[in-house]
Amino acid sequence: MKNILVTGGAGFIGSNFIHHMLQCDPEVCIVNLDALTYAGNLDNLVDLPTQNRYMMVVGDVCDSKLLKRIMHKAPIDAIVHFAAETHVDRSIAGPGQFMQTNVMGTFTLLELAREHGIRFHHVSTDEVYGSLGPSEAPWDEQAPYAPNSPYSASKAASDHLVRVYGHTYGLPFTITNCSNNYGPRQHPEKLIPLTITNTLAGKPTPVYGNGEQIRDWIYVEDHCEAIRLVLEKGRIGETYNVGGDNQPINIEIICMIHDILGKGSIEHVKDRLGHDCRYAIDSSKIYRELGWEPKKSLRDGLEETVKWYKERADK
Repeated sequence: MKNILVTGGAGFIGSNFIHHMLQCDPEVCIVNLDALTYAGNLDNLVDLPTQNRYMMVVGDVCDSKLLKRIMHKAPIDAIVHFAAETHVDRSIAGPGQFMQTNVMGTFTLLELAREHGIRFHHVSTDEVYGSLGPSEAPWDEQAPYAPNSPYSASKAASDHLVRVYGHTYGLPFTITNCSNNYGPRQHPEKLIPLTITNTLAGKPTPVYGNGEQIRDWIYVEDHCEAIRLVLEKGRIGETYNVGGDNQPINIEIICMIHDILGKGSIEHVKDRLGHDCRYAIDSSKIYRELGWEPKKSLRDGLEETVKWYKERADK
């Protein structure tokens, strides 16, 4: 799998994955398909370790004619599918775009993969599992789906589509369901970069409700390493949960960032509709089968993330 079509590669996790793959594998070539919506940023790709093994295509994953043209231009061995609408608040305000991109976009790519016999890796989320109570065990790969937002429902639907194409058509696939990512190149609407950018600008960080929601945080480079291992060694037809084993409450994350920056304030705002209480991932399967585990501690990852955003704010 040396010729990879990455969808959504101008976004946060996708761009970090492209950097990671070009750095780790001197033979890999990447075609990046991104619609360059508000979350896509070509600046995320200006400092790639190599340009001669990378090609950018601007377009929509729902555009089947464009996908066929890509196939004529470059031999594709694998598709790594990041492209998705991901912000829960936006999905509540306007669910239609989430269904179009996350469901129909995945369907269109699966049809392409089926026609050409291409390995398909689907990047998904732990939010498909719903919400955990304070004492419930973390989700493993057998946990039932119980999405609670239009975003997570659209990702759950796309997960099911991928499995259907494997079962019905014999498509070689793998899925990773990952917890909350943070790190360089993340759009500032998300909690951690929002806290950093607001604090640097002298603005308070908005906190939903009491700020005691719990998420499992993973540094984006650790996530990219997990995907690379699944591509190289993962069993076809399997799902792997990927978590960072970091589960502080949201307001603790914010306070940690304020401590790193040496300043900061918070502003409590009305809670999100249907806000999930707690996410937690059991990553024992990927550790047991592929030897993966997160390398970056939460404090170290936050310090590196703050440094990345601060350097750009100072320019």
